[in-house]
Amino acid sequence: MKILVTGAAGFIGMHTSERLLARGDEVVGLDNLNDYYDPRLKESRLARLTPHPAFRFVKMDVADRAGMERLFTEEKFDRVIHLAAQAGVRYSLQNPHAYIDSNIVGFMNILEGCRYSKVKHLVYASSSSVYGGNTRMPFSEHDSVDHPVSMYAATKKANELMAHTYSHLYGLPTTGLRFFTVYGPWGRPDMALFLFTKAILEGRPIDVFNHGKMKRDFTFVDDIVEGVLRTLDHVAEPDAGFNADQPDPSRSNVPFRVFNIGNNNPVELMAFVEAIENALGRKAEKNFMPLQDGDVPATYADTSELNAWTGFVPATSVSDGVGRFIEWYRGYYGA
Repeated sequence: MKILVTGAAGFIGMHTSERLLARGDEVVGLDNLNDYYDPRLKESRLARLTPHPAFRFVKMDVADRAGMERLFTEEKFDRVIHLAAQAGVRYSLQNPHAYIDSNIVGFMNILEGCRYSKVKHLVYASSSSVYGGNTRMPFSEHDSVDHPVSMYAATKKANELMAHTYSHLYGLPTTGLRFFTVYGPWGRPDMALFLFTKAILEGRPIDVFNHGKMKRDFTFVDDIVEGVLRTLDHVAEPDAGFNADQPDPSRSNVPFRVFNIGNNNPVELMAFVEAIENALGRKAEKNFMPLQDGDVPATYADTSELNAWTGFVPATSVSDGVGRFIEWYRGYYGA
């Protein structure tokens, strides 16, 4: 198939593109290579993809309406994996407009492109952050997600609503994947694993929020990519049993689905730090801090729906995943 991967120079985008190329798909990778974090890391990821004869890179912002219209008109994609977004909960408190431009305007351009070029399936990145103030664990797609606690979360919930509208109006099959704390080699420098590893190796203290009383459903990137590809190949369909009197938020009588994709095994933050310490062979000096605005104390993915739909089962333990990240980090940075 000919597949558009937006955010191809990003963490999940690079790994996803590699897997698509390995199985024989043609990939057009789109990224704006912005400076939200060090563009050199994005360029290094991209350098892993560009030598492949079935990969072509397009430098463009998804918010570029005219450019996106041209791209979809010229390329005629079979399917689209939309991973480009302004990421980060904390940054959304400082620069909320960036989230509207990328996550709302950009997603609108993706939907319009898919609509007019008759794309057969749009798979897009949502986020566990949509669960916001929910406290019932594990987080289930069948629960309401109407109480976001950050602009990032609000834009991801908006994406799900926008996708449903296009599935309803135009029959566009859409599937949203709510990612739960993805980590691994080539990861983002603003994520905890990267920040902790860098600080420990440089002999600096690490900031541990909510006084260490945090739980995250840390999910290794290879497991995420496996779930993305399985979802791409299982095109969203209308649910014949959908009851509009008691609507289920995760499905519809149109070709629309939303799934959690996580490790289904929340880990205490202090246990995660210990796994990093063990892999590095060093102890961390810790600054215990209060919970940050826009953050939540715990995430926990119920992945039974994705398993039933695609057979997805996460396979990587935190100790193995952290070890593989540390090995990459030492090699890439010569640390």
